[in-house]
Amino acid sequence: MKKWQMINGKWLFLFFALCSLLFILTSCGGGKAVKKGEGFDPERYLSKADILINDKEYEEARKVLLEVKNRDNTKKYAPQAQLKIAESYIRDGDIDIGIEEYRKFMELYPDNQYASYAQYQIGMAYFSQIESPDRGSGAAQKALQEFMRLKELYPRNPYREVLELRMEKCRNVIADGELMVGEFYYKKGSYNAAINRLEGLLKQFPEYKKGDEALILMARAYKLAKIDEKAREAFNKLIEKYPSSKFAPEAKKELEKFKGK
Repeated sequence: MKKWQMINGKWLFLFFALCSLLFILTSCGGGKAVKKGEGFDPERYLSKADILINDKEYEEARKVLLEVKNRDNTKKYAPQAQLKIAESYIRDGDIDIGIEEYRKFMELYPDNQYASYAQYQIGMAYFSQIESPDRGSGAAQKALQEFMRLKELYPRNPYREVLELRMEKCRNVIADGELMVGEFYYKKGSYNAAINRLEGLLKQFPEYKKGDEALILMARAYKLAKIDEKAREAFNKLIEKYPSSKFAPEAKKELEKFKGK
C-alpha cells in the first residue's frame, strides 16, 4: 500500500511540475506576439506590431500585421497594416522589398488618405541610397522619378516644400555623375563622346550649379575636335551666363584667338 502511494505521489509531482513548466513557457513572450485564441482587436494588434518594430523584431511584427490584413473584414485597418509591413522591411534594411510593399499599398489602396505618404516613402527609400558610392547616381534618378510621380498623382501632397529640396539634390547628384563621365571621356581623348555627354547634361539640367564647369569643358572638347563654330558658341554662352565664373577669363582669351582666324 505504501509503495502504491509513493508511486502515485511521484506521478502527481511530475504532473504538477509539467503544468508549472507549461505555465512559465506560455507566460514568457506573452507581450511579443498575439496569442492564439485572443479576440481580434485590430487596434491592439497594430499597437503590438509597433512595439515589435521598435524592438527590431520585424519578422514577429509582420506576423501580427498579416493577421490584421487577413482578419479585417471592414478594410479599415488593413491599409495601416500594409504600410507598417513596408516600414518594417525598410527599417530592417531590406530596401527593395520595402519599396515593393509600398507599391503593393499603392495598387491596393490608390485612393486611401495615406496614398501620398506611401508614394513619398518610395521616393525616400531610393533617396536614402544616394550616398552609396555604387548606387548614388542610379538611386538619385529613381528617387527623382518617384518624387515627380508624387507631384503628378497628388499635387496637394503635404510634402511639397521639402520635396523641392529633395528633387534639387537628386538633380545635382545626377548632373555630377554626368559631368564626371564627360571629364573621363575628355581626358581619354574621346572628345565627341565628351561633347555628347555634356550637351545632354546641360540640356537636361540648364540650371546645374556647375554649369560653367560643364560649359568650359564642352568648349575645350569642341576646340580639340576642331569644331570651331560650336567652340565659339560654348565660350560665348559661358561668358553671358556666368560672367563671374573663374572660367570666364579663359573663355575670353579663347574668343580673342578665334578673332585672329
